[in-house]
Amino acid sequence: MNEQTATGPADSAYRVLARKYRPTSFDGLIGQEALVRTLTNAIRSGRLAHAWLLTGVRGVGKTTTARIIARALNCIGPDGTGGPTPEPCGICANCTSISEDRHVDVLEMDAASRTGVDDMRELIDGVRYRPVVARYKVYIIDEVHMLSNNAFNALLKTLEEPPEHVKFIFATTESRKIPITVLSRCQRFDLRRVGEDEMAAHLAAIAQKEQVAIDPAALALIARAADGSVRDSLSILDQAIAHGAGQDGAAGGATISDSLVRDMLGLADRTRMFDLFEAVMKGDVAQALGVLAEQHGAGADAATVIEDLLDLTHWITRIKVAPDVAKDVTVPEAERVRGAQLAGALSMAVLARAWQMLLKGLQEAQYAPDPMQAVEMVLVRLAYAAELPPPADLIKRLTQGGETSAARPGGGPSASVPAASNAPARALSTSLPTELSTGLSTSSTGLSRGLSTGSLTAPSSPVAQSGGLSGGGQAEGARALAAEPAAPLAATQSMMEPMPASFREAAGLFGRKREGLLHAHLMHDVHPVSFEAGRIEFRARPEAPRDLPNRVSELLSLWTGQRWLVSVSDQAGQPTLADQDASRKQADRDEAAQHPFVRAALQTFPGAKIIEVRSTKPVVDFVPSDGEPPDGEAPPDSDDGPIDDGPIDDGAPPPRDEGDYHP
Repeated sequence: MNEQTATGPADSAYRVLARKYRPTSFDGLIGQEALVRTLTNAIRSGRLAHAWLLTGVRGVGKTTTARIIARALNCIGPDGTGGPTPEPCGICANCTSISEDRHVDVLEMDAASRTGVDDMRELIDGVRYRPVVARYKVYIIDEVHMLSNNAFNALLKTLEEPPEHVKFIFATTESRKIPITVLSRCQRFDLRRVGEDEMAAHLAAIAQKEQVAIDPAALALIARAADGSVRDSLSILDQAIAHGAGQDGAAGGATISDSLVRDMLGLADRTRMFDLFEAVMKGDVAQALGVLAEQHGAGADAATVIEDLLDLTHWITRIKVAPDVAKDVTVPEAERVRGAQLAGALSMAVLARAWQMLLKGLQEAQYAPDPMQAVEMVLVRLAYAAELPPPADLIKRLTQGGETSAARPGGGPSASVPAASNAPARALSTSLPTELSTGLSTSSTGLSRGLSTGSLTAPSSPVAQSGGLSGGGQAEGARALAAEPAAPLAATQSMMEPMPASFREAAGLFGRKREGLLHAHLMHDVHPVSFEAGRIEFRARPEAPRDLPNRVSELLSLWTGQRWLVSVSDQAGQPTLADQDASRKQADRDEAAQHPFVRAALQTFPGAKIIEVRSTKPVVDFVPSDGEPPDGEAPPDSDDGPIDDGPIDDGAPPPRDEGDYHP
């Protein structure tokens, strides 16, 4: 049948590169050596599973691999006598019909549009029948994680013991959403992201077949923008070819440069990103905003600039910790040379702080009404904080009266930083220690957090008011600060809370500090796994907020003056504190119900229930050898003792004495 299209015959219609160069055999899969080796050996040895699960990011080849498996299982060879083979012929009836998606025994199902249990029952009803023409009946279910729980339950029995003539192939991008009962019945293959070098080589080969000249730098940009997805890279290459052909007026022979790809994708110039990063690290706000405006005018997205700066910070940090990375010949020379220079001039503390501030700034740019204004504010904050001394130096100066190291990015003399351009950062670092002399000595954690986010401000201080920006005033302010470090420290140390000895005590501390919401989460939504001084590990329930570990760590560090590490575990852990309390109360009621007097009362009054059991003896977890509670305090459960660690009424006001009552 000669089907016609609007532009000509169907056989001459253009096919996009992602479909034209779609692999038809295991040899065509790139970057999936482990999967190819395992499936090839399994097919050759006859050790065929009844179900496979293919996971990975979009465009990495999951559905393509599923079709290749279906062809390998059902190929009969050119003469019609062949068996399962890892190298399907591609010319037999089964191979051609599967490639054209019209084979009666290879059924593809999109779980995103057929999620119900009725759809799954229809599939199960067809499993009992043998294949019509093929060797195996193959069910390919794409985006299988979209199935409902009832659909998964309906599939379980068939998936565990399917007929010998049935094979299941599942593909998904969200393997965590698949029930563990389904995962345990499948052989799982994780298709990895394709590396940039391997992707660029693959694109170069396709460009050569398409007779298109393209610069290696343009290929590197496309491979980086694809983020490991082969389909995305081919789509971008297709777009770039069309973009170049539109300029030259021809479909072939167009030269694609990196600048053309950069303009098409709205990317910032990599060289100018180095200039922008260097200007920010020098504290030259005017130059940094000028480069940003230039790149934005050239078409670079505001949020993309932050992403490029994050990538640049990561690259410089890698050179800092592993200098041999800068010797990679596949990296452009400009990036290797300038990256090595910046890595030598910037300290690890400055790079880590820049990473945190840029990461926070990316979120602001994504949600701000005007992303460009948000990015400008991020650069201003980063420039003003670029030369702040490390938090350790500030703490040392506050506690010991020692001299802080000079405010510099590299931790040593930096001759490349002009004095005039450092005025904002230098002015901030001059007035910051005096203004924060009482607050920063409370906790190094709070100081680190403030400096990393760039949220600390420096209003006028005694140093600044008395001409502290000059040399003499600054020295006088530093001596005055060093002379009296003990008073604020003594005051803050007396305000510190003692280290909790158990997870329950830690949770109770949030109740005493009136952090009712966090206290409720710790009581009801986490399962304690392990606890030791300075370290907590728990399993969080879905109701717990994602930032709960960070918030608990910050507040415990602030209240106790010691660093706390709070992490999430996948272990089952103990019951929640609320469940433990409920179990203990139920055990008390059960024990009380066995008492003769209580049994008699229950028999005398039918329908009566035990609501609460109260002990007449105070319970003390720890009593010293002299028999008195520690520090002379009353037992925790007594009426005049401190507030216990149990649940609190979050909306209730704190108790007051009678003298505090005001009508």
